Amino acid sequence: MHDGHSEQTLEMSATAADEPRRRFAGSGFGLDRFSGVYLWVLFIVVFGIWTPSEFLTSSTLHSVASTQAVTGIVALAVLIPLAGGLYDLSVGATANLTGMLAITLLNHGWAVAPAIFASVLVGIAVGLVNSVVVVSLRVNSFIATLGMSSILAAVLVIITGDASPVPPTSTAWNNLTQTTVAGFQIVVLYLIAIAVVLWWMLAHTPAGRYLYAIGGNAEAARLSGVRVKRFSTLALVLSSTVAGLGGVLFTSQSGPSLDFGPALLLPAFAAAFLGSTQLLPGKFNVWGTLLAIYVLATGVQGLELVSGAAWLSDMFNGVALIVAVALSVNRGSGRVRRSRPIRGSGVPVSGPSSPEQDAPGQPPPVTSARVTSTT
Repeated sequence: MHDGHSEQTLEMSATAADEPRRRFAGSGFGLDRFSGVYLWVLFIVVFGIWTPSEFLTSSTLHSVASTQAVTGIVALAVLIPLAGGLYDLSVGATANLTGMLAITLLNHGWAVAPAIFASVLVGIAVGLVNSVVVVSLRVNSFIATLGMSSILAAVLVIITGDASPVPPTSTAWNNLTQTTVAGFQIVVLYLIAIAVVLWWMLAHTPAGRYLYAIGGNAEAARLSGVRVKRFSTLALVLSSTVAGLGGVLFTSQSGPSLDFGPALLLPAFAAAFLGSTQLLPGKFNVWGTLLAIYVLATGVQGLELVSGAAWLSDMFNGVALIVAVALSVNRGSGRVRRSRPIRGSGVPVSGPSSPEQDAPGQPPPVTSARVTSTT
């Protein structure tokens, strides 16, 4: 009797504490979900007034959309394992390796389609190796994928001889990303297509629901019948596959580079974490991630036009990552509600993090936690 009264009192207190936040978020302004949209509008207005002749142009719009497309694809690659409670720090190195491998194969006489296919297969292989190390050997995902990124950097040096290859002259290779549609490079359409597929998978399939369940509490998901190892493997393989495709598209769009991959990693993680505070707060989500990509890109573009400083991009993305993680942690720890079970099971999919989730290298919890009293 005492336990039930204590739990009821705690839940009523949590509900009362959350009520002002819910009223504010639902007041019509939607600051809880759409703050990124308001910030985006603010950037456009401020820089549009500050430097209208350079900022408010179609060329700026097309440039930002096209140059950020591959970053968006890599951010989506990061998002998949994050939804399942895992890090993949090897996405940048994977993209770099597959992109440069495609160019190397083309320079050795391969046709465009087989070169792309072989390069993406390498990305899939990287994901499989990551999954063996993380899922089977139980190495922390942060450490495992960080180590993998170093291994892939060494493999890249072996393949290229530490020298940037000659850009391919194939028209089909250049047209793969540089063909324009309504003024935008076609790579923007690739980003949208990948986003739609991943959104459908995460939001409308059992696999997506199971990934979110694992990310919320792996042990509770396992007890409710979710095959945690299988879906963790799926997340890591999909991540490397998408990253591998992103690397191929980058080199088609921008040409060969030995170090473009690491430069994509920070903005990708910044967008994924910032996106978890948008549209569906408390959940890593596709459209929030894309919104964050272009909000950050718009801010960086405006500041660069005003100041001309080359270091602004790194500083802006670094600050954004810190702020986004802080917001996601605070939102995850501050939201209290009764957890819901996976359909067909009495076991909740969200709850206090298991020891595995609390270990260093796991993403901070952005899902709701169940609070009960033991008094």
